[in-house]
Amino acid sequence: MPHDSLDMIEYRDQPAVLLFGDTDAALERARRTALDADCRIVAAAPLHEATQRVDIASADAIFAEIDRGDDEAALLPLLDRLAAEAAAGRRAVISVPLARLDLVAARAWSDDIALLADAGSADRAAALAIASRPPQARLHDVGRQGHNLLHQLSAEAARIAQLLASLSGDEATAPPAPDPQAEEPAMDAPAIRALIRARRMRDQFFQSDLFADPAWDMLLDLMAARLEQKRVAVSSLCIAAAVPATTALRWIKALTERGLFVRSADPRVGRRVYIELSDEAARALNAYLRAVQRIAPAVI
Repeated sequence: MPHDSLDMIEYRDQPAVLLFGDTDAALERARRTALDADCRIVAAAPLHEATQRVDIASADAIFAEIDRGDDEAALLPLLDRLAAEAAAGRRAVISVPLARLDLVAARAWSDDIALLADAGSADRAAALAIASRPPQARLHDVGRQGHNLLHQLSAEAARIAQLLASLSGDEATAPPAPDPQAEEPAMDAPAIRALIRARRMRDQFFQSDLFADPAWDMLLDLMAARLEQKRVAVSSLCIAAAVPATTALRWIKALTERGLFVRSADPRVGRRVYIELSDEAARALNAYLRAVQRIAPAVI
């Protein structure tokens, strides 16, 4: 790689970040991301050096910008190392094209790794700013664009937390009497797919973000897949969410932590992660669809 990564090294008091990229263009985007996040670059290197001379211990966070992801001989060792570092508590951000998301998610899925797919510059900067600073830090030193994104991300995280907290509150109430038909699917897969298509038709008449509800869209998609006995990869579920892939990934992680989604690796090659409904979530969704059919059968 002709690019001289030593030129990127900086000596300032800001959080220290280590950059990796699989092309010169990727390294340059990573450098701009670090600047936008007001971070100090301690080293920048191509992927194949990730397990060689680069000292990760000197960095507060790691940022990997994957442009093509076609050099798996270099990519896979990096992902494995980032996963090991995350297990030790070091945070990282991995930015990848959606086409490579499944491979990355299969090897580097962690609470301490922020996965971004087809992300814009502001999303990348905001994610790195969060990863490179302690949770209690106040991020006033981030540029205006990054500050705005951090505010939006905080609001989104608060919304997710509020919704999940409301689910916990609902569980505290007395459970309904068991329905002897509860295990029978209230709707078949084609009917649920039709419901999803009807939801997408709203975009023809209203702005798409007006009704953005990634959690519900993913629940419906996974319910249909469950009835069809199909498996849904992370990248496919991001598409089904009908929101930017990075936003969908945040919801997938939150809903997985909450126990509504279950992750499972491809048993054959381990190069893909599948997401499915937990049994509890499937029963709850089936009960909801059955209840709606009883009070408004023409609606669904």
